[in-house]
Amino acid sequence: GTVGASLIRIIEADAKAISRKLGRDIVISAVSARSRSRDRGVDISKINFFDDPVALARSQDVDLFVELMGGEDGPALASVTAALERGCPVVTANKALLARHGVALAKIAEENDTQLGFEAAVAGGIPVIKTLREGLGSATINRVYGIMNGTCNYILTRMGAEGIGFAECLKDAQALGYAEADPTFDVEGFDTAHKLAILASLSFGTEIATDQVLVEGISRITQADIRVAADLGYKIKLLGMARRSEHGIEQRVHPTLVRKTSAIAGVDGVLNAVALETDHVSELLLAGPGAGGDATAASVLS
Repeated sequence: GTVGASLIRIIEADAKAISRKLGRDIVISAVSARSRSRDRGVDISKINFFDDPVALARSQDVDLFVELMGGEDGPALASVTAALERGCPVVTANKALLARHGVALAKIAEENDTQLGFEAAVAGGIPVIKTLREGLGSATINRVYGIMNGTCNYILTRMGAEGIGFAECLKDAQALGYAEADPTFDVEGFDTAHKLAILASLSFGTEIATDQVLVEGISRITQADIRVAADLGYKIKLLGMARRSEHGIEQRVHPTLVRKTSAIAGVDGVLNAVALETDHVSELLLAGPGAGGDATAASVLS
């Protein structure tokens, strides 16, 4: 797919820099995909091709398995499980897989003394997972929230700036490749909910519970909503939010009024942003490209 092809391009173009940083080379020894012959903009003719991704995951010639297929079950789950069970480290960009099976896969990795890396699964090129794991010291996270879907952010930005309706903005987003032919997963908030579940698990040390996230999308937002919000000094953003409460961890996704003067209100277009509130830092905002082949592939490579 798009991210896999971008990853190959980056590894080939940056080979010398990668070797200098790591002290070793990264070599793409095999690939698997639905089609062997499709033009991807990269030459895979000299790379060993597997029709079955599970067979690739089990190959002893592979030291690291990278899963970029997508989907919470099927070949993605089967191949990642197969790699981890033989002690092969895995890197994935698959938020649906992790939201549904992340805890179980982490246990398999631990049992087999290997690693499961998933920086690219949330917010594309923004290093939010590394920040959560390594960048906060002993700080306790009290709340995590953000704009986690570029399609929704693009639509709401256009609606606010140009006074046009949801349907027209969605059609443009599809024409530009920002939205899928069936945009339900994005515009109804499910993509954001999957990413939020992963962030909540890391932030609060909880097991992931995607089915317990309150989810509302943006398809019912109208120009009247946009205008009233603007008159009151707000923008509308689709936010995923998780926080500690007296009753446990609260997780929700819905259109939210944010003050025009706030930092997150300035994150427009297809950009993403994740904000962390801790007992040591009142708010840390990470923003950048949340999707796209190159941005996601760079995160996979890291």
